[in-house]
Amino acid sequence: MKTEIARWLARDPDPKTREELQQLIDANDETELAERFSGRLAFGTAGLRGIVGAGPNRMNHLVIQETATGLGQYLLATEPDAAERGVIIGFDGRPDSKRFAHETASALTAQGIKVYMTTHVAPTPMVAFGVKHFEAAAGVVVTASHNPPAYNGFKVYWGNGAQIIPPHDSGIAEKIDQATQQALNLLDLEQAKQKGLLYWLSESFYDIYRQALNQSALLSNHTRPEMVSIAYTAMHGVGAHMAESLLADAGFSKVYSVAAQREPDGTFPTVNFPNPEEPGAMDMVIEEAKKHDATLACANDPDADRFAVAVRTDAGEYQMLTGDQVGVLLGHYLLTHAEPGQNLVGTTIVSSSLLKQVAKALDASYFQTLTGFKWLTNVAMQRQSEERRFLFAYEEALGYTVGSEVWDKDGLSALVAFAQLTAELAAQGKTIWDQLESIYREHGLYLNAQRSIALRPGAPSIGEQLRAEPPTSIAGRQVMITEDLKSSQRISADGSVEPIDLPASDVLIYHLDDDSRVVVRPSGTEPKLKCYYEVVEAISHEDTLEHARQRAETAMEELIRYHQESLLG
Repeated sequence: MKTEIARWLARDPDPKTREELQQLIDANDETELAERFSGRLAFGTAGLRGIVGAGPNRMNHLVIQETATGLGQYLLATEPDAAERGVIIGFDGRPDSKRFAHETASALTAQGIKVYMTTHVAPTPMVAFGVKHFEAAAGVVVTASHNPPAYNGFKVYWGNGAQIIPPHDSGIAEKIDQATQQALNLLDLEQAKQKGLLYWLSESFYDIYRQALNQSALLSNHTRPEMVSIAYTAMHGVGAHMAESLLADAGFSKVYSVAAQREPDGTFPTVNFPNPEEPGAMDMVIEEAKKHDATLACANDPDADRFAVAVRTDAGEYQMLTGDQVGVLLGHYLLTHAEPGQNLVGTTIVSSSLLKQVAKALDASYFQTLTGFKWLTNVAMQRQSEERRFLFAYEEALGYTVGSEVWDKDGLSALVAFAQLTAELAAQGKTIWDQLESIYREHGLYLNAQRSIALRPGAPSIGEQLRAEPPTSIAGRQVMITEDLKSSQRISADGSVEPIDLPASDVLIYHLDDDSRVVVRPSGTEPKLKCYYEVVEAISHEDTLEHARQRAETAMEELIRYHQESLLG
């Protein structure tokens, strides 16, 4: 390891991380040094993401330079016109993001690849939009999204505007490994500009994205926006200016931003974890909503690709909607407002099945993918046609994409669409809660939950145990269909087998006789199991929603308890 550390010190261009590493050496901190040099941050379908610090297993200037060099070499090797088409680069408000983005540009322009670089912080969906707008070969956003302050990331889009999927992820990773053994070439950005290789994207580009969303037919429902008031937080991220502008463009004049969280600040001083899903993260925007008696309390995560909302109840309190509830509400709304032929919607294997039922009732086309937006948008492009144009996709982790202006999750367009849905309902004397109940009464109340199970280190593979002895019942419910994504087979209780058209993945899905569902995802890297549960409760005409919800929650508790006992027993 000493040789590797010495080589790293010789290559690292940043005095700050060289000093950090030298202090660990001087302190003889073998545990920390081993962790820093035990491997390299893995480049995958989300690019890179990790803690900022010295060493190959951290985010730092050398790792960025090597990564950008490898990306450029892969682009030149696989895309004949990559140099001319170029790469668009944006960055968030974290302390190192701007410099990481500039070093990415230096490494790419040194290879003769044109770069479009945002002049200041940019929402992630705007960069994804820019890939298609400029017909670029790829896009890069330096962001750690909603991760804690210590993190940063390097997210890559392919030329179709979607996140990279195989084989590009492994192809880029191979080139990065080669770059770690090479001398690195960087081009000064001023020289790159003089050579015609660097184009700065000023405010006019931000306006192009804004105009594209304003001109979208799916975001043109201007029914009584004055009836809705909105409290909003950017959560110390980059979304505030664009979110406020888009809402104003759509006629929403009563918008109240949380001042303490409005400006980009990568230290996130008012939230422990800048993820709207985390307990406490929405506290300040809900307080702002109470101050103004707002209809909605809305949030984007720090790079503005996710959207979260709490809705005022009849009692005047604010209740968070789940990602599934927002997804089904938006899906239903868009399917009933879209142009004829724009009816392709999708979600992931761990999200609610309710969108499938809504799509079926509205004679729309539905697709399902593995977890992750990279699959949702790439599959959507493959599935759509002239008669079946893409409309909407979502995943339960607060990610939504409305239309095809952006081929990734976009928390800004989702914010506008949800506000417009709320205003249209208000004009009819209805609330979001009324609409959700209406959907539940038609299709059933779908309740979803997720639990992680810690396993003993070295414990036998749960996935392989379940395949060796397939359960015939779970919590007293008969297993009607088992979907094994590892073998790509759908196995019915009568023994019949059908193929599954999804990439192979270590996932088991059990469909039970009361329409409940259990999804089991063993972890390949640690002794942990992720389980996703769904129960469906029918609601009769004389039934109250609250009684149906209580029954669903009781059924869910029972399903989770018995299933987890069966796994750990």
